[in-house]
Parts: sequence; structure tokens; C-alpha cells
Amino acid sequence: MSDMVLVLNSGSSSIKFGLFDISAAEPVLLCKGLLDEHEARPRLAVKSPAGDDLFATRREAPDAGGGHLFADVLAFIEERFGAHSLRAVGHRIVHGGPDYSGPVVLTDDVTATLAALTPLAPLHQPRCLAPVRALAAIRPALTQIACFDTAFHHGLAPPARRFAIPRRYEQRGVRRYGFHGLSFEYVAGRLAAIAPELIAKRSVIAHLGNGASLCALHHGRSIDTTMGLTPLDGLVMGTRCGSIDPGVLLYLQQHEKMSAEEIQHLLYHESGLLGVSGISADMRTLLASGEVGAREAVELFTLRAAQQIAMMATTLGGLDCLVFTGGIGEHAKEIRSAICERLGWLGVRIDAAANDDARERIGAGGSAVDVFVIPTDEEMIIARHCAALIRSRGAT
Repeated sequence: MSDMVLVLNSGSSSIKFGLFDISAAEPVLLCKGLLDEHEARPRLAVKSPAGDDLFATRREAPDAGGGHLFADVLAFIEERFGAHSLRAVGHRIVHGGPDYSGPVVLTDDVTATLAALTPLAPLHQPRCLAPVRALAAIRPALTQIACFDTAFHHGLAPPARRFAIPRRYEQRGVRRYGFHGLSFEYVAGRLAAIAPELIAKRSVIAHLGNGASLCALHHGRSIDTTMGLTPLDGLVMGTRCGSIDPGVLLYLQQHEKMSAEEIQHLLYHESGLLGVSGISADMRTLLASGEVGAREAVELFTLRAAQQIAMMATTLGGLDCLVFTGGIGEHAKEIRSAICERLGWLGVRIDAAANDDARERIGAGGSAVDVFVIPTDEEMIIARHCAALIRSRGAT
């Protein structure tokens, strides 16, 4: 009988999942799919690793707790993979705060501690924890494991982790945590396998998607990143502002008479590409548009990305390697090209044909910086962490 782990990766409107056989040293994907509980008729779609349809169903009415869809997933697993044993469910949890630097079993106390971090990730933390509660209600004996987006950056040292505010607030946990760590961890591992000669060199990974951030990587470790206490900081994102003058927030509060809740909604839901373009948060829509606002939003996105890649290079003391990943980083050749063109002064050159084809290596022959496109796989890295934790618990 083989052991399995179900991995849930909660996004802003849907949940990606993967079912993995963890009997071997490396997890093997058995199936993948999507849970969308926010549609008028919530749906579950399951595909094979190759993308073939395996199963699909819809509920007739929304299910606020999500329990029905999770019950459907578990029923499908038991029917399709009855000879296997579901050992655990692994969750991507966005914020681990100062206490969690690695995977942990989700007890009631741990879940409560993570829920208390919601002010640091109000858009993400409740959505990450909702499936934990739903599954605990329908399958209380099933082990659930949290894997954290902040964990990869847990070792950030001063000054990279520090804000220039009174030190007493740092002692209360107000520091730069960083996010997208599961993606960065996976990509760092792939980069080490593809180009082991770069492990000791200076690399920047650009996770560009609806949420976007950079990681300065050296010897496989994160030494700087663009997101801070919350997932608002750093790059321009789909609907999030990225770095902003704190005086803007004071102005909105004092002169526009906006409440804290109104400012939070503006920064998380109305800003970024959507706010600048006035059209869409979707980069594909903006690239296809002839509107001035769309062009200006794209220009701001690529300018900020290039500026902050240079900032990461300052932390590293140079730049030897640049990696694109995430939905935009993997699929938008125009964005990769524009960012690299802005970084020409750093010696970044790309091969146009390789970039158009999104090949693994897109650096030109004369480039001083190696440039890669590496698809991320957060579900795989969560499966690895869960398998390791299950084995360690079994050994004790």
C-alpha cells in the first residue's frame, strides 16, 4: 500500500491541488486539479498529470464553508486510489510569523496562532486557513500540515530584515519576512540541478504573477527579498501597490478622510496594474490592449521590476544569474524582454528566439548574466516537506 499526500494551494479565488504518492524518495504526482468555491455553482475539476480530464462535478449552490467540495475531493481519491493511504493534507500558508521556520502539524493551537497573523496578510491568511477548518470538520483524524511562504526567508539577517523604525517594534515582530518562499525554494533547487556552477554565485529569482516578488539567492539561501512585513511591499502587482511612500497613506487618511479599512481595500484590491491601467489586473489583457493606461501600467511594472532587481544585485554585490518564474515570468515574453532591456547596463542580454520560445536558458551568448525561465511548482515542494515530516514522525 502506497502513502499519499493531498496538497492544497489556496489562491485568491480558487484552490489548486495535487495528489502525490510519497512512497519513493521523490513525490510522484498522481493527479491535479482545481477547487472553485466562489462560483455560483462551485466546481471541482481533476486532471491526470498529463492534463487529461479525470473527473468533474459542480454543486448547485455556494457552500460558504467549502466542506462539500473537500468531501468530493476525498471521495474521488478513495474511489480512484483505493489501494493507497492518504497520510496527510499539506497546505500552503502565506504567513508563518516569527515562530515558524519550517513545516508543522496543524493542531488547534497552531491554527489559532496562524489566524492571529491575519492582520499581516489579510488577503491571504483567511483563505489559506479556511480549508484547514473545513477538512478538520469533515475528517478530524486526518493529519494536516502547514508549509509557509515565509519560511525560506526566515534566516534573513540585519540589515536586510530591518525597518528604519524604533527598535522596540522589531522586538514585537515588526520586521521584513518575505513571501513566495515555497516558489523560491523550488526554483532554487531546479537552478542548482540545471546549473550547479551557479550555486555559489549571485542570483535573483523573479516570481512574477498576480502577486510578485524577488529573492536574492546565494549558496541556495535567501539573503534579501522585496516583500516585507506583509505581501503588499515591493513590486507592482495585479491589484496590489507594491512599494509606496508612507506619506501617501497619511494623506489618504488625513485629507481624503479614508478609514483604515478603506485604505486596506484600496491597497490590496484597487491598486497595481488594475489601478494604473483602469482596465484590468491581468497582464495578458494589458499586453493585448492598445489603451494608453494599459501601456503605462506595463511600463511601470517593468520599470519597478528592473529597479528592484538592481536593488537585489546591490545586496548580492553583483549579478551572475537572473531567473524568471510565476505566471507572468514564465509566459509573458514581452515582459521578460522589457525587464532585461532595462538591465542592459548590468550586462543582461537575452536571445530573442530563445525568449520567444520560453526556453530554459534565454541568455544571449555575450550576456554577462545567465538568464533562465524555470516553471515553479509549489505543490511539489509542499509534498516534499510533508513527506519528510511524516517520515520523521514515523521514526520517532
